[in-house]
Amino acid sequence: MEYLLHKHVLTARRVCVSLQHKRVSPHVLRHSLAMELLQAGVDRSVIALWLGHKGLDSVQVYFHANLALKEQALAKTDPLKPPRPLPTE
Repeated sequence: MEYLLHKHVLTARRVCVSLQHKRVSPHVLRHSLAMELLQAGVDRSVIALWLGHKGLDSVQVYFHANLALKEQALAKTDPLKPPRPLPTE
């Protein structure tokens, strides 16, 4: 698997400049898959099963890494209202 991945990454780097200095490994692909599933709205218990994790705790890292999900959660909240000015005498 690693040999085939390395072979295709070398080919891809010739046409995709952004891959020049990126590390691509089976683990990186696994992490990318988990992030894609998470962004697609797949339940984290399903992601854990897909990745072969024993529990949900190990999938929690993907939630911390996903800025888009954090932004979506903030968008669902009411913005903080500015404090009312104090009455002046």
